[in-house]
Amino acid sequence: MDFAFDARTEELRGRLLAFMDEYVYPAEKTADEQRARLASPWDTPQIVEDLKAEARRQGLWNLFLPDAEYGAGLTNLQYAPLAEITGRSPQLAPTALNCAAPDTGNMEVLFQFATDEQKKRWLEPLLAGEIRSAFAMTEPEVASSDATNIETRIARDGGDYVINGRKWYISGAMNPDCEIFIVMGKTAPDGPDIRRQQSMILVPRDTPGLEVRRAMRVYGYEDHYHGGHAEVVFTDVRVPAANLIGEEGGGFAIAQARLGPGRIHHCMRLIGMAERAIELMCRRAVSRTAFGKPLAQQGVVQNWIADARVTVEQLRLLVLKTAWLMDTVGNRGAHTEIQAIKIATPRAVVDILDRAVQLHGAGGVGQDFPLAELWAAARTLRLADGPDEVHQRSLARREIKRYV
Repeated sequence: MDFAFDARTEELRGRLLAFMDEYVYPAEKTADEQRARLASPWDTPQIVEDLKAEARRQGLWNLFLPDAEYGAGLTNLQYAPLAEITGRSPQLAPTALNCAAPDTGNMEVLFQFATDEQKKRWLEPLLAGEIRSAFAMTEPEVASSDATNIETRIARDGGDYVINGRKWYISGAMNPDCEIFIVMGKTAPDGPDIRRQQSMILVPRDTPGLEVRRAMRVYGYEDHYHGGHAEVVFTDVRVPAANLIGEEGGGFAIAQARLGPGRIHHCMRLIGMAERAIELMCRRAVSRTAFGKPLAQQGVVQNWIADARVTVEQLRLLVLKTAWLMDTVGNRGAHTEIQAIKIATPRAVVDILDRAVQLHGAGGVGQDFPLAELWAAARTLRLADGPDEVHQRSLARREIKRYV
């Protein structure tokens, strides 16, 4: 198991680090100022479009997709350190590189399971950064951590499917550039196999009966840069049967295929958030004095910084091991490790961010530093893509099974 990065990865890391220093970090304040002047908070600030154009000019584009024709042709292990770098500015960097969720997961679904016609209509403009997308799975009326509970109905009617249901926390749906929804619902609600009841289908945003009802807040944030998290209602929404992704009953399997790489991306970006927090902690510690000496000389502060460094190094190795396993033995072979990183990384990064907030005092909870927003994002990832407890349950059952 060799985690030494090859020459191409190191070259991309160098270019991406330079891009972050020269373009992304200076744009953070500008983006907020521009957004405050927009007619709608959901519109995209011009600086974001400028970043996208520059990233594409530099070849820092679609790095997440392993296929060389559609993406950068990187393995999970090669992409992981690049995702970490983007996590240092999660509001801007992933979007600038066209590597932001939920578009990445949706593009992976389309790449793996869509027909040629579906790819031409939706995948190609997504890869070009011309449109955005949303993934509609979570529902307010059921425990969506168990995907078999999904109640949205996708019923066949001649040459069409008719969709009825209510979703919420549908990321990206508030962005006016969001033109396509991948919707998960049940085509066979009474089918004998509960994991073959679900299907996924493409629903254009302008389809009659699709209502984006409201933006849902996340710890008080609306996540404008990600396109928000909307409540969406589908009332007799009719689309052609050709919009089905894959086969009827394949929705659960597609969802599992979608989530594997996504968890690697999330966890590496979380490590980038933790690195940003450590940097801010150190800068604060050497610039502030309390009780007669710099914060950097206070024992408790030194403990926080040391523990954060140890934790980040441990997490990074675990996530890189998982990426390597996904490349060598596939998602199934890396199942335990995928669950382990999903449990460990958000939990540990939340703790690091919490200490960073504490070190910054009042500044840590406000808008002058990114820590509060980073904390909210990291804490939310203990729920997104399955809450901790779901992964703990599954991982423990796999461990116990070895001894039964």
